[in-house]
Amino acid sequence: MIDPRILDFIGEHHVLTVACVSRGSTDGVPELWCANAFYVFDAQEEGFIITSEAKTRHAQLFLENPQVTGSVVLETEEVGKIRGLQFAGTVRRCDGGLFDRCRLKYLKRFPYAVFKGGEVWLISLDRVKYTDNRLGFGKKLLWRRDA
Repeated sequence: MIDPRILDFIGEHHVLTVACVSRGSTDGVPELWCANAFYVFDAQEEGFIITSEAKTRHAQLFLENPQVTGSVVLETEEVGKIRGLQFAGTVRRCDGGLFDRCRLKYLKRFPYAVFKGGEVWLISLDRVKYTDNRLGFGKKLLWRRDA
């Protein structure tokens, strides 16, 4: 179970950065890309629900290589208030019943997204590192799906 302090932090925010990478390329150098997205956290799936059109560069990379990393941060200049989350996980396009459930949850938080369209994606978390300087300088809380 994810530490409630981590879940509280996730619930206080709504934008994440997700980074993705190709499996390879013709010149031997993988393509790296990141994107920002509004999210809703799904506690049942232990993951972030985001939307994006399949034609975007990051969505194309999701389909090529579903392993992703990312972050959610609190923007502050006060060292004692620094908080942030880094994560690694696997992303998949939602379909069937999962699509219906995730889309409804997303639209409940962001109702204007009904006009946007796009695919619904679920980033299932594998690892999380949460830093919270309010708990002590550099204090980290760790979580792993397989622990």
